[in-house]
Amino acid sequence: MALESTLDSWRGKVLSILRIVSAALMMQHGGQKVLGFPAPAHTEFVLFSQVGLAGILELVVAFLLLIGLFTRTSAFLLSGLMAVAYFMAHAPGGFWPLVNKGELAVLYCFVYLYLVFAGGGDWSVDRLLRKRKA
Repeated sequence: MALESTLDSWRGKVLSILRIVSAALMMQHGGQKVLGFPAPAHTEFVLFSQVGLAGILELVVAFLLLIGLFTRTSAFLLSGLMAVAYFMAHAPGGFWPLVNKGELAVLYCFVYLYLVFAGGGDWSVDRLLRKRKA
């Protein structure tokens, strides 16, 4: 019983850590596409292209998710982006994500889908704004 209540008391904090880490990792993908950082881009950045739009979403929307602002909307957009990325870039390479190298897109998709329902956790701007209104 004590272990369960201790774990429950950390639920919102660990949810925030999941949100922050997954957003920071996603921002690296956007940074690579848009800024050529932290690794060189695979292609030239063109804003009005699929890769350009994906890069902007991965960078800007993931930043909003990182700080926990508009968490559910941001997570919904990124979940959809990852679903599209999987079906456009990976699924044509085969049925199994291990074979088509789409495991990361699938995992991101479902982590972000979870955040749509779970919210931003204890450490989020959304929570601070809700506290101020109350």
